[in-house]
Amino acid sequence: MIETATARRRVGDWAGACAALFALHPVESRRVPTMAVDRHWRCYVSPAFVDATPVEELAGAWVHEVSHLLRDHHGRSDRVARERGVNGPGERLRMNIAADCEINDDIYGDGLPRPEDVVLPGTLGLHSGELMEDYLRQFRLGPYTRGMVWLDCGSGADGLERAWDLGPDGAHGLSEQERDAVRFRVAQGITARPGNAPKGWRRWAEEAFHPPQPWRELLGAALRSAVSGSGAGDDYSYGRPARRSAGVPGAVLPSLRRTPPRVSVVIDTSGSVSDAELGSALLEVAAISRAVGGRRDMVSVVSCDAAAGQVRRLCRAEGIPLTGGGGTDLRTGFAKALASRPRPDVVVVLTDGQTPWPGTRPPCRTVVGLFPRAQASWDEDDPDHIPDTPPDWARVVTIGAAPGAR
Repeated sequence: MIETATARRRVGDWAGACAALFALHPVESRRVPTMAVDRHWRCYVSPAFVDATPVEELAGAWVHEVSHLLRDHHGRSDRVARERGVNGPGERLRMNIAADCEINDDIYGDGLPRPEDVVLPGTLGLHSGELMEDYLRQFRLGPYTRGMVWLDCGSGADGLERAWDLGPDGAHGLSEQERDAVRFRVAQGITARPGNAPKGWRRWAEEAFHPPQPWRELLGAALRSAVSGSGAGDDYSYGRPARRSAGVPGAVLPSLRRTPPRVSVVIDTSGSVSDAELGSALLEVAAISRAVGGRRDMVSVVSCDAAAGQVRRLCRAEGIPLTGGGGTDLRTGFAKALASRPRPDVVVVLTDGQTPWPGTRPPCRTVVGLFPRAQASWDEDDPDHIPDTPPDWARVVTIGAAPGAR
């Protein structure tokens, strides 16, 4: 494997790649057409392919294979297979092609020679710079992909195990923690020298350091935590006497019963909130209704910009009028929600955060869903103005950050 070691040195200056290349363990295999990787960071290499390929092209193939692992193409392919119900060899080949389109436009052309048969987005008539999942929606296997049936980057590219894989218990595999450590080290190298890395890799490195939050799960967890706390939705009932009544002859004591919590959702409808974000807010209202057991009568909605609208009980999320479009002062929304009777157990606020907040903690739990903003809003009358951040007594979740991939 002297040529492979030379290929490692050949790409050692490529931003951050060296740590990943040296973490990849080569395995000689005559069953592999060219090179292939598994999810445990082994690279299976055909001796015949190495003999027939110039070292410069081996360098590109080496970076290509390790890129599949860095970008978690096997994990992402498995998720696509589960979500779309596709798992045959043909679909996995399509995933391999889409994964190649994602990485090849980033790794070739910067000192790495491009092989003649390399798969690029332009080969399929697609735009460069997109993700594997995007490419999968834009092409199908057909006559124009017939020349790609030889493509096989292994289970590390499409998630489907191969006959040559050594598996999780085989020699020289990396544990999940070791794989994450390699990814972090590569991302660190890229961010330290961003000028040397292609744009796609800089984007990947940024997300490796700051992975997007699964905001829907976080918002749901915050709501469940708020409604399950003591006092939320609790009330005494004589419908089923307390067991301790037996110890008090002649008296019937009520038992503490759990009832669905009342939730009031305050939606920011100011001019700084887009129509798409308002649509997202309505989706969250429907999800909140499901979180409280489907009791729509327990969920109310208040639209608010500088002034609060009416408190409306939930019938259908899409039927809620969201009026506004002016400035922002959600304090009026809080006041309107808390003044409603019966009073809510939980207040959920969906906003971009560019608002004054109540000066005191409301008498119920509060969850804030924040629409992301790249920077603070600029006020023409007060250029130094920075909107207040949500107060410490609120549980804050950033909305709209989908789990990253690239």
